[in-house]
Amino acid sequence: MTIMKTMLLKTLADTMALGRLLGQCAQPGDVICLDGDLGAGKTTLTQAIAQGLGVPAGDYVTSPSFAILHEYQGRLPLYHMDFYRLTGAADIQDMGLDEYFFLSGLSVLEWSARAGDLVPATRLKINLTIGPDDSRLLTCDPGIGTWQERWQNLIMTT
Repeated sequence: MTIMKTMLLKTLADTMALGRLLGQCAQPGDVICLDGDLGAGKTTLTQAIAQGLGVPAGDYVTSPSFAILHEYQGRLPLYHMDFYRLTGAADIQDMGLDEYFFLSGLSVLEWSARAGDLVPATRLKINLTIGPDDSRLLTCDPGIGTWQERWQNLIMTT
């Protein structure tokens, strides 16, 4: 049984703090799915995840909208993918991007819904929506596996 959790991130600092915690608790082979409207903060959250992974500050994390994949080195490799320009799972398979989901790094997938059933059930799925006063409403589904316990521990520290 999965646990859904909704939280309000009132400020950019709240979003960054959550992202750093996600990066700190990430384990090899993890997949974090980020969905939501344009401008909802998917790349910003990924930048904070990179900080939590220890990606050097000089390695500025940018949106891979046109490159599709950016790779960064930290405590774990970060595979930052953006599926916005792809039409579906077939495109992702054709490019071999689904193979990254099973490597020893952390895969962060923006617009992950386009990957469909390719995304492992052990993923952490986060949906971001823009709220009032530049806040963000985050809805999380930790799927099955270790993300359920890690998410519970994580939100207890925020």
